[in-house]
Amino acid sequence: MKTSALISSWNPVRILVIFLLLPGIVLAQANPTVPSPNGQLQFTISVVQDGPQKGQLVYDASFRGKRILEQSRLGFEVQDQRPLGFDTEIVSSTPLAKVDETYNIVAGKSNPVRNAYNAMKVEVRERGEHSRSFSVEVRAFDDGFAFRYLIPDQVLLKSLHIVNERTQFQFSKEATTYPLILRNFQTSWEDSYHTIPVSSIHPDWLVAMPLLAEVPGVAWLGITEADLENYSGMYLQADPYSDHALTARLAPRLDVPGVSVIAEAPMHSPWRVIMVADDPGRLIESNMVLNLSPPCAIADTSWIKPGKAAWDWWSGSYADGVDKPGMNTATMRHYIDFAAKSGFEYMLIDAGWAAHTVGVDASGADLTQAQPDINMPEILDFARSRNVRVWLWAHWSDVNRQMDEAFPLFEKWGIAGVKIDFMNRDDQWMVEFYRRVVKKAAEHHLMVDFHGAFKPDGLRRTYPNLLTREGVMGLEYNKWSYRITPDHNVMLPFTRMLAGPMDYTPGGFRNTTREQFQPRNLKPEVMGTRAHQTALFVVFESPFEMVADYPEAYAGQKELGFLSAVPTTWDETRVLNAKVGDYVTIARRHGSEWYVGSIAGWHAADLKINLGFLGSGQYVAEIYSDAPDANENPTHTTLDRKVVTSTSVLDARLVSGGGQAIRIHAATAEELPSKKRK
Repeated sequence: MKTSALISSWNPVRILVIFLLLPGIVLAQANPTVPSPNGQLQFTISVVQDGPQKGQLVYDASFRGKRILEQSRLGFEVQDQRPLGFDTEIVSSTPLAKVDETYNIVAGKSNPVRNAYNAMKVEVRERGEHSRSFSVEVRAFDDGFAFRYLIPDQVLLKSLHIVNERTQFQFSKEATTYPLILRNFQTSWEDSYHTIPVSSIHPDWLVAMPLLAEVPGVAWLGITEADLENYSGMYLQADPYSDHALTARLAPRLDVPGVSVIAEAPMHSPWRVIMVADDPGRLIESNMVLNLSPPCAIADTSWIKPGKAAWDWWSGSYADGVDKPGMNTATMRHYIDFAAKSGFEYMLIDAGWAAHTVGVDASGADLTQAQPDINMPEILDFARSRNVRVWLWAHWSDVNRQMDEAFPLFEKWGIAGVKIDFMNRDDQWMVEFYRRVVKKAAEHHLMVDFHGAFKPDGLRRTYPNLLTREGVMGLEYNKWSYRITPDHNVMLPFTRMLAGPMDYTPGGFRNTTREQFQPRNLKPEVMGTRAHQTALFVVFESPFEMVADYPEAYAGQKELGFLSAVPTTWDETRVLNAKVGDYVTIARRHGSEWYVGSIAGWHAADLKINLGFLGSGQYVAEIYSDAPDANENPTHTTLDRKVVTSTSVLDARLVSGGGQAIRIHAATAEELPSKKRK
């Protein structure tokens, strides 16, 4: 048998033998293919052999023998040069590795994380005398595949001015997509998700990633990117020449018209990620974005502590018992006291704490000084006495201007982390700003939460002091709009959350019906039930979770016990029920305890929750559910306690906009029926 045939078959034993006998072998294949470890996914690179696209480098992919993506373009548009990727030939294809490893992370949806894939590198060059070359590196996982471009140093491509990528995603047939459509390249990624056939996406629309799509009868896909470094963010637009294709669009630089990326060879692009599954719940479980990112760059991560925070901003700085609530010392002490009593690790002091300054090209704040109504030493001393640490809000422009001065000072003060806001872009300069911030913050033991931020890209694996980021239309929109509905909430796990944690700020306890709801700044209301808001602390992933409402909203409410107990980082995640746009049930384990969250959109849902994930023995389930009258009185919930085992199946009856939250722990002798007190 020919050696190339052995490699093409991708039999792990045969490949191992070949690599032992012929180290460093490089093979040319007409259509090099890499399968996933379980063999269900196949990714192939080829060159179009005839027709108007003859010579174009393309890829295609199949899942369980069915095509999910047809021949899709690969390549670049380079300023003042012909497109790269057209009129090409495949020079060689090299199986790089068969990896199956685990690694530990500080915070995430599972720990340890398994990273298993097959890898291949395909080298390509243009035909002709003055040819340019590049490579495509591919990794195939059981839950999807990813590829990136590598451009070596060469005479014709030493300095690159990349206008755009030619990367294309051509679905094998009409697909249903769930896009976030943005107005331009400078937004906060805060908007509603839609349900649209791919053929109905207008060529002028700018589609944000991650993008969820269903190819009916074939697979669910989640398209995004990972390891975004020295590059600009990628969006998708409809291909005007194909009803079923989307094509890449890179965020343009602000300083060089018509150019998106300026780089020196050798260089590589971010990973273009396509998650693949037969059920949308499996996409939620995926760790592909983390797995495609570089390992942790921080030697000692012991100071990085996920947790929950009280927060003064969303409620309008409302505080019963404070003479003049607002951005002042008394109000901050009030919130810190609430955090301490509730078992929350942190207090986030939002915008307005810093002294105002003039004559600077920024938001007008001096991050090294507090304004007169904020006695920072007193606040920090009080927080320390209550075993609570403080986060501070900052505008990104002030951080950019004062980072070298402010971050060492924050470390001296004992500040835990910084919430950085209003970036609202992901061009090449801003992408590098994120990296400068998390690196400098790590040097001074500061955690980071990016608001007004673009989607996660796996940077939190490399710098785990980056706990979370926004890039989502969250609960704050209740202050001025009708847009945060249960339907919106139930879309987020299947869309935005595929890229990583999201700082949505759940926990609104002034729950109303759709008819009763009114936007307001002071003591805002939320649509949907109390049980729905409680369940969001399990359904939504965020290692730094702000508990949105004001302290008195939680006083005497039984659900506060759940909010105090629920962790913000997990050892295991399983999606038990999933219907995009209608409902989702997510079970997460932290140590020996399990937490289960179910939410519904405006359509009620009767769900079954199979507890087969539990180990042997007996457990107690504390179940917070919609009360029978929750449709009319959304604040009403019930709390039941049941002894359960791995064979138990629980009912979750979710009213319109409803939810259910469950805490499961090993039963003590006193909690078992024979030991119960009368």
